[in-house]
Amino acid sequence: MDCSHVQFRYVEALTPEVLEQLQQLFRLAAFWACDRQTEELATAIAHSKPVVTVWDGDRLIGFSRATSDGVYRATIWDVVIHPDYQGAGLGRKLVQTVLSHPHMSRVERVYLMTTHQQRFYERIGFETNETTTMVLFNQPVSPPVRLQETAGQPDGNWR
Repeated sequence: MDCSHVQFRYVEALTPEVLEQLQQLFRLAAFWACDRQTEELATAIAHSKPVVTVWDGDRLIGFSRATSDGVYRATIWDVVIHPDYQGAGLGRKLVQTVLSHPHMSRVERVYLMTTHQQRFYERIGFETNETTTMVLFNQPVSPPVRLQETAGQPDGNWR
């Protein structure tokens, strides 16, 4: 498949129409994200950097995002390519585009979670790392506890 016309774009937000396309793309190609709602997607995107979209004309065919401190750690999320376009190298280029963004390119360690695509990510350079993965599932969060103000410390410290 010739995908030379496909465009990769860094974005900071998605319009409601593009969020609808993203929701449809997730329903079609991302079992882990098929129930996501557009309002929640908009919030996740607003807190992610970079966000990369992949376009065939006006059709959204790929998406990924990352969160990063810009120095030490980053995580890539939601790598998805429309099934009609898989196998053409777009997934690899999508991940490489995320990794080449200035907020990601110098990060010491980049994490990524995947259920079935380990071999794909290994070909890009990711390695299995069983020593650092832990998860906390849907636990209620207590409100932060306010620390006492001390001399020389601004008000608003949280612990």
